[in-house]
Amino acid sequence: MNREQAEQEVMQLADAWIAAELHGDTTFLEQTLAEDFIGIGPLGFLLTKQEWLGRHRSGEMKYTVHALDEIKVRGYDEAAILVGRLTQQATYRGNPMNTHMRTTLVFVRKAEQWHLAGLHFCNIGQPPPFARS
Repeated sequence: MNREQAEQEVMQLADAWIAAELHGDTTFLEQTLAEDFIGIGPLGFLLTKQEWLGRHRSGEMKYTVHALDEIKVRGYDEAAILVGRLTQQATYRGNPMNTHMRTTLVFVRKAEQWHLAGLHFCNIGQPPPFARS
């Protein structure tokens, strides 16, 4: 598989992941998240695959907007890294979680299929005053 094809496949999977998150499609997420998946939230907390899925299964996590833009994908032999901006309007346990975050998604290819192995969210801020020109 060439790099361009891998990047296209990862983009398609990222689009499907966004839709699955938005709609709470745990069947798709169960199949797509790698068994050793780790999600890192914007405050540094970690979620395993089962904890990630549990947020949807419990109904505690609900999205009205879950969108990815400003996307750049870099493909490697059996891995790909996607960096983008995630816009979300959501509630968790009834608490609003409306934000824009930078995200890094790590995809791995096993047995001819791509899986989401990990992700990291961070809040978007500005550089400190001493670093601004």
